[in-house]
Amino acid sequence: MPDQSNQAVPSVPSGPEIPGNATAPEGISRRRMLGTAGATGLVLGVAGAAAGYAAAPSSAAAPLTSLGSERAMFHGKHQPGITTPMQARGHLVAFDLAAGSGRKEAAALLRRWSETARRLMAGEPAGTRDTDVARDAGPASLTVTFGFGHSFFGRTGLDEQRPAALDPLPDFSSDHLDKNRSNGDLWVQIGADDALVAFHALRAIQQDAGTAARIRWQMNGFNRSPGATAHPMTARNLMGQVDGTRNPKPADADFDERIFVPEAPGSGKAGPVWMANGSYAVVRRIRMLLDDWEKLSLKAQEDVIGRRKSDGAPLSGGSDATETTEMDLEKTDASGKLVVPINAHARITRPDQNGGAAMVRRPFSYHDGFDADGVPDAGLLFICWQADPLRGFVPVQRKLDRGDALSQFIRHEASGLFAVPGGASEGEYVGQRLLEG
Repeated sequence: MPDQSNQAVPSVPSGPEIPGNATAPEGISRRRMLGTAGATGLVLGVAGAAAGYAAAPSSAAAPLTSLGSERAMFHGKHQPGITTPMQARGHLVAFDLAAGSGRKEAAALLRRWSETARRLMAGEPAGTRDTDVARDAGPASLTVTFGFGHSFFGRTGLDEQRPAALDPLPDFSSDHLDKNRSNGDLWVQIGADDALVAFHALRAIQQDAGTAARIRWQMNGFNRSPGATAHPMTARNLMGQVDGTRNPKPADADFDERIFVPEAPGSGKAGPVWMANGSYAVVRRIRMLLDDWEKLSLKAQEDVIGRRKSDGAPLSGGSDATETTEMDLEKTDASGKLVVPINAHARITRPDQNGGAAMVRRPFSYHDGFDADGVPDAGLLFICWQADPLRGFVPVQRKLDRGDALSQFIRHEASGLFAVPGGASEGEYVGQRLLEG
């Protein structure tokens, strides 16, 4: 099970709540105010992250609301933002190193970025150029995650350290990729349960880049806010479908093996030493053709997915089936027709139909407005995590290419693959073992 030190640390106020945008009482620092955040509370997400405990509250100051006070740890065995529960707001941004920037400049940049991420995730100001955007807020489950693209290694003279697993993804028939919104030397994933906290981090990261790197592309996403449903449940995407069923969970016996690069070199699946405890992120901007999708009847939509829209239960289950009911791929109806269609998305993506291929899907929805005809530019910022994309994402996507019923309602418009090293220890910055090894 992954190190839980980078999981969200929840808290529940022990006294009357103050609004999330309230300021600390006079004479009480923002850091001290954050430190008063209450006793315990359960945080639930589709990745199955465990709950943690915050420090006991101080009687000297009122706590933040539980949502604002939830904190993820920057330092840990793995980087945050992989097994952290899904957040309400996300930003993805890729950078290219500027002309003349090399290994030295990249190391200085990652050092700056790591310190900024550490401070912001603790609810502290970014530094001397803090914009005050999140001045009145707590950490709000902020996570900042850093990765390296294929081109980064050539630009820094580190070609020999490039993992084989970072080889470019193959072409897929469903690709309609915009190269200007794909790949990049460096990748940053930002997530938080408050939009201002997330933007504050995005702005700080962009400012820290200075003259060392320039933004290649940037995308904004969102999910349902924590506590918006009567009970914890898997998120829905913009098609209205439950999205994230059968996601691997940290409690699974083989979770680490499937999602994280092992520490021991020579283990068969291990990459370079600097990638120990890291993971690989495949990022895809998938546009949903919602006008076409919404013309389908409910039954047609459910046949495309292979699950009930209401609760995510498999079509092969009875009226009492739930989202977690095992799917019966051989079940037929009275006429002998398969209940779960042969090209249903849920059938094709099952690990047992793909040689055991597994990945943690941790996406954000996006909406970038409407065109002149009122067609929404909306869909999914698909992010999946695995120990090896050649054994995770690639075989599943190849099979989807060959006959997924959902393919006619989506379009892959941007793509990237990034090596995300393990977490930084106290006193280290992310990527230090690569850049200074």
